[in-house]
Amino acid sequence: MKIYQGIRTTQGCEVTVREDDGPPRPLAPRLDLRNHSPTGFSWAYAGSGPAQLSLALLADALGDDEQAQDFYQDFKFKVVGRLPHEGWILTEEQVRQKLTEIARGTHARGSERQA
Repeated sequence: MKIYQGIRTTQGCEVTVREDDGPPRPLAPRLDLRNHSPTGFSWAYAGSGPAQLSLALLADALGDDEQAQDFYQDFKFKVVGRLPHEGWILTEEQVRQKLTEIARGTHARGSERQA
């Protein structure tokens, strides 16, 4: 299982991922998918840094770049933008669970529009 952790330092925001009790590694920003924030991650608001974090978290947790790109903006507004300013911890399971909730809501809204 992966555990993601975000902390604020004097140099900015750092996000690490730890897998199965291994050493933490920096979360890849995935600028190859979208370049919202070349200066780094952020959270607790809905801007470019949170967008980059949202995309990176989803891509890493899901292992599916296309699905990450489909949902990262909703994930930013509903999860990353609401994370505590000082710091946070999310498990891979929590990321997947939140995405499932978001996807259900998106699908439900789409069904309502078609009715």
